[in-house]
Amino acid sequence: MADLSTVLDRRLQLIKASRKTNAAGRVRRYDGQIVHATSFPAAVGTECRIACENGAWAQAEVIGFLDHYTVMVLTGGPAPLLAGARVETMHRADLVPVGDGLLGRVIDGSGAVLDGLPAPHLDASWPLRGEKVNPLRRRPVREALDVGVRALNGLLTVGRGQKIGIIAGSGVGKSSLLSCIARFTEADIVIIALIGERGREVSGFVEDLSASPSFGHTIVVAVPADQSPVLRLRGLHRATAYAEYFRSRGKNVLLMVDSLTRVAHAQRELGLALGEHPTTKGYPPSVISLIGSVLERGGLDAQSGGSLTGVYTILADGDDTTNDPIVDTSRAILDGHVVLSRKQAEQGIFPAIDVNASISRTMIDCVTGGHMARARKFRRYLSLWEQNRDLMLLGGYQTGQDPELDMAFQIHSSLVGYIAQGMQERSTLIESEARLQALLP
Repeated sequence: MADLSTVLDRRLQLIKASRKTNAAGRVRRYDGQIVHATSFPAAVGTECRIACENGAWAQAEVIGFLDHYTVMVLTGGPAPLLAGARVETMHRADLVPVGDGLLGRVIDGSGAVLDGLPAPHLDASWPLRGEKVNPLRRRPVREALDVGVRALNGLLTVGRGQKIGIIAGSGVGKSSLLSCIARFTEADIVIIALIGERGREVSGFVEDLSASPSFGHTIVVAVPADQSPVLRLRGLHRATAYAEYFRSRGKNVLLMVDSLTRVAHAQRELGLALGEHPTTKGYPPSVISLIGSVLERGGLDAQSGGSLTGVYTILADGDDTTNDPIVDTSRAILDGHVVLSRKQAEQGIFPAIDVNASISRTMIDCVTGGHMARARKFRRYLSLWEQNRDLMLLGGYQTGQDPELDMAFQIHSSLVGYIAQGMQERSTLIESEARLQALLP
């Protein structure tokens, strides 16, 4: 026991000494993004700097250890590194500066401002990856949240504190629907994480959002697709940390992430670099673990009275919403999902919400019995029309044989009109319910 105690004391002394003298290693392998250096005492998450050929320093972050090497990822993109280049530790990135100065600002994954304004004054901090919370502190979802989109308010009512996913292939309108929700939702704080998206799309999204009166209580964390996978992951954790901080102050927070799939891609890059074995579609086990840990950071806090409602877009590769591992894993953890249909988008129906393929698991606890019954009847009529459309067009059905089917075909255009909504049109929760009641008394 004495020998073990001596070894542990010695290791502690080395760690303390390294923090004072900037522990150093030497570059041994480099492939343009991943750096392997000789081992030096630095925990995962430590930010480092590496001497470049041109005399500058490249920024990197420790992501793990492999075969006597410390593995790092460059956070600033490719750099002119040489074999044997010196590596020095800088600081840990475990805490995120937070405060009201973030409101109305655009931040990147490392916390730097992107809007050209002076850096905000922040007088508090929050753990980057959140705090462990007793599940018994999570209050059940009982209150409806007005998101301003008629199909969601009336047919897939979102609860305050719910976690819901928007699932669709590329180019079906995920970002447009997200923009409507961001502008129309009744929330104290709106936090938008644009992770792994095109730079042009990020610029356009921020430009449209900044023209809205709600931008004053909005925070945007933007990490485009050309950024390091470490920064993409850090951008997601940073946005979630901001949301947790404001929730701890009793605020009702809406967190929107576009997209969770790009985050999974970033984790896949890092996992494979560390030697993890790929599984379905090349995703290592750490991706599944990441999704679960991130999604569970939302919800209601019984202690502060605040709420964190999460909306996450999920890209279905090839419009496959059944076999994609990210879609399947997320759907199992989320409190509901909204599927966008390419078929409806091609017909000019926006938002292209496939009502029958979507579900809100908390809706039954947030609306009246009458509202729930009408939403179910809406789904029934929509399903009947879809199942019997070809039969009717071919003349295989005579009107009057089934009153319910007759009604489905009679009001189908009104059902579609209820779903369709303009980008600048807002439909409150009360208006959505009233229109649903008028359509299906």
